[in-house]
Amino acid sequence: MKNKVKMGAIVCQLRVARNANMEKLQNGYLFPEIGMRQIMHMEKYPNAKIISLGIGDTTEPLPVFIASAMSKYSHQLSTKEGYQGYGAEQGNKELRKAIAATMYKDMGIRDTEVFISDGAQCDISRIQLLFGSNATVAVQDPTFPAYVDSSIIMGQTGEYMSHTGKYGGIEYMKCGPENMFFPDFAGVPRTDIIFFCSPNNPTGHAAAREQLEQLVEVATRNGSVIVYDSSYSDYISDESPTSIYEIPGAKEVAIEISSFSKLAGFTGIRLGWTVVPHELSYSNGFPVHKDFDRIVCTCFNGASNIAQRGGLACLSKEGRKATKNLIEVYKENARVLTDTFASMGLEVYGGTNSPYVWVYFPGRKSWDVFTEILEKTHIITVPGTGFGLGGEGFIRVSSFNTRECIQEACHRLQNFLG
Repeated sequence: MKNKVKMGAIVCQLRVARNANMEKLQNGYLFPEIGMRQIMHMEKYPNAKIISLGIGDTTEPLPVFIASAMSKYSHQLSTKEGYQGYGAEQGNKELRKAIAATMYKDMGIRDTEVFISDGAQCDISRIQLLFGSNATVAVQDPTFPAYVDSSIIMGQTGEYMSHTGKYGGIEYMKCGPENMFFPDFAGVPRTDIIFFCSPNNPTGHAAAREQLEQLVEVATRNGSVIVYDSSYSDYISDESPTSIYEIPGAKEVAIEISSFSKLAGFTGIRLGWTVVPHELSYSNGFPVHKDFDRIVCTCFNGASNIAQRGGLACLSKEGRKATKNLIEVYKENARVLTDTFASMGLEVYGGTNSPYVWVYFPGRKSWDVFTEILEKTHIITVPGTGFGLGGEGFIRVSSFNTRECIQEACHRLQNFLG
């Protein structure tokens, strides 16, 4: 019988209703869906050498200096003198100071405003808990799907009229080549929260200073809070700001989340941080910082001590040099991919300030392009429409792979598309 669990002679009829918000989600989260399609392709072509340029998972080994720091600490845990249990929920104080001093130099960010986490994606959900189900949300379109799905799960899907029509409770801000990948706020209704990622995932666009000044101005005028994702800031090559806090007035309206995943190859180690300035307060004047501290203390016991030791190594002088070298590998891969697609006469974006290349196939459906590339070249990409309606006609190509695989992928693509 449906929803019944048999326990010996007893049959239990569950009386717990499904979270109605889960029913509003699309059939599957984007990346597991791609994973399932990859498995099906491998079953169909068991001898094919599949090259993954899809999910943004790092591939280069960790710098020895950083791995050694974690290894040394883990061995210390086997001694009576070196063992440590729980740490502070907000994170290792030394690491918090290092992030404030290194990543936010001259921006006025204090170590007490930095909260260490197990990754930016986890903090996205904690921020959703912070603001609750009544908050209205705006996201870039295209955008990282976790912003949207976490908003839906939280229940931020009330009766909210968009300028493009009613769609849950989320305002989609079109960000494409036609508007320099930045929303026209004149046509965007006010929302409580504005999720903004720069450099953007998936388009690779790093917002210019003038654009971010406009973003802060809009948030200030509307009394909105910006949730700014700077996870790819270390890939910025030009004069684009690496943090929202480079913009005057941002500390009064913005929370920033970031991660060691792409900065240092910590995708499997899981370490990130969120900055909540003391100046940020609700409409009644209560500090947002205090509530986020409560969320962290209630829902999180702190990041791994071993991972945090690795984070400290990353932010040392030697560690920063090593991680910069690591990033240069992926940036060069992105340049090779960009040149390859451009040589085929395709419109290519990103790839300069980002490890992602955003490629336009006019008149085509993104999933059709994804399927055709996979079928004919055995290369995994990501269909742009998985990031929102604004991604239709695009695919996202990741530079996270070995140089050998990138060169082989370019060879296959040139034979297929050239």
